[in-house]
Amino acid sequence: MIRPSVRLLSAAALIALFVPVFQAAAQQHVPPAPDASAPQQAPDASRMPAMEPSAPAPSAAPTFPKPNPADFTAATPTKDTIDAFLTANWGFDENRVWQVQAIMKTPVENVTKVVVYIGDKTGKEKPGAFAFFVLPDGKHIISGDNIINFGDHPFAEVRDKMQQHADGPYRGSAAKDLELVEFADFQCPHCKEAQANMEKLVADFPKAHIVFQSFPIAAIHPASVQAAEYGLCVNKMGGSTAFFQFAAAVFDGQDGLATPDGAALTLNSAVIKAGLDPAKVSACAATPEIKAAVDTSVKLGTDVGINSVPTLVVDGREIPIAQVPYDFLKKIVEFQAKLDGVSLQ
Repeated sequence: MIRPSVRLLSAAALIALFVPVFQAAAQQHVPPAPDASAPQQAPDASRMPAMEPSAPAPSAAPTFPKPNPADFTAATPTKDTIDAFLTANWGFDENRVWQVQAIMKTPVENVTKVVVYIGDKTGKEKPGAFAFFVLPDGKHIISGDNIINFGDHPFAEVRDKMQQHADGPYRGSAAKDLELVEFADFQCPHCKEAQANMEKLVADFPKAHIVFQSFPIAAIHPASVQAAEYGLCVNKMGGSTAFFQFAAAVFDGQDGLATPDGAALTLNSAVIKAGLDPAKVSACAATPEIKAAVDTSVKLGTDVGINSVPTLVVDGREIPIAQVPYDFLKKIVEFQAKLDGVSLQ
């Protein structure tokens, strides 16, 4: 579910983190690979060879045009930094191949244009080209209408923020070496659907610190804030075990949140299933402390650019989990752990 009070991204843009599988545009932390269904051409056709956009889909790994030294006019970023950035984003896909084709100065001082050719080892995808602009700070790029963290370790900043500030109820390890933070809204249907994948992650990654971070979207889901408040109180009174019993019951009875009376019944029933007193939880949920805690949880998400739910942040890497098959999601988590030097054994 997209948060309406911030910049909107389409569903296709969210899926695009997984370009090798879904053939879509880009998610927030990944520059868009070309749409395999559309003709492709290098962004600066007057200076670089096109990738034969009208040719049929190849049956073998692509052969990219040899880079022209005249197209490497900017000193920064280096090719090594660009390759590290793309590896961090796409390295989970063993079939993904690319070539840095240009690192060019632009008319704007210290803004660099980077052109990359991209393809697939199996030859199932038509190769193409895309461009992005590196900003003067060297830490961000503009790709399409998105500003994206850039560098050798593009997810490190968000990872640090999650480790410091993601304080929701958790399952798994108390250590945060591998931290998975789920931003979710109790009234969001896609968040309900994502819980099956979350349960599998809990089972498959016992050494991960898996956090539920409330991200209610009141403009769309009027009962979501109250549900989040109840959840924080259940966690406060009964701990993480009680919280996840409560959360499962709320998601199971999600349709009941559609009306005020139904929401009260649904939340109170979930509190009872968690082994707590609904009257005490209700009184707790009405306190300024709890309301401020919900606001803080939402602010943590918006501060790192999250604008839709459910989003899973894996060591700083944001994944739109409602749109990802579990086997693929597991592969991403394993890759990110390896990238961060975290042992899963």
